[in-house]
Amino acid sequence: MLQSTSRHSAALRALQKQSADADARDLPPQAHRDLYDLCTDYLHGAEQAWQSPSLSAEGRLALRAGQERVRTLQRHHLLTWARGSARALTHEAQQRVRLYEKVETANRALECIDSALKLYPDEEELKISARAVRNFITSSRVAHWVELAERAAFKGYYRRAIDRYRDALFYLTRDGTDEDREVGGERITREIELLRARLATHRGDTPASRANSTKGRGE
Repeated sequence: MLQSTSRHSAALRALQKQSADADARDLPPQAHRDLYDLCTDYLHGAEQAWQSPSLSAEGRLALRAGQERVRTLQRHHLLTWARGSARALTHEAQQRVRLYEKVETANRALECIDSALKLYPDEEELKISARAVRNFITSSRVAHWVELAERAAFKGYYRRAIDRYRDALFYLTRDGTDEDREVGGERITREIELLRARLATHRGDTPASRANSTKGRGE
């Protein structure tokens, strides 16, 4: 069993060296994910070794100390992977032109964050990152529908523009922050009211025209 303890000690030193190297060289996120997996393998093997009845008290202490160090490395590399992957995917999503591509790529960033949050649910930085990505998705959807509404209004398709603004308002109301709902919601509602007024004017269906029409019939 001494051989097994020595093997785990050597594995621990190798992990620590790889970890320091990854941090020093600023490797891509996947390298940190690979290190997380190596840490998981080490912990699994150490736990199996711990179950051996022939393991000495000294060996058990050494294994437990190694496990604690590796758990720290494991957490560090998973969080580094999640942050780095989410950052890269969010940047990629911002460069996309089509809405569905933006949302699809941003959702991949969310998946990275959520997978880390399942293991470390109290990690505040991950929660902040998740909120930022969700806000990006919402703002992208709202901007998309507002742009379509503006195009329709420019062409004189007022009903279509109103419907597009309503789509934007739906996503803003459902997913937006309180501040965005208040500011953006007011702006969109105001645009809808203006379009309704234009639509009524275009049809000659304003309150004034109705009043004049009624007055004419009365005369």
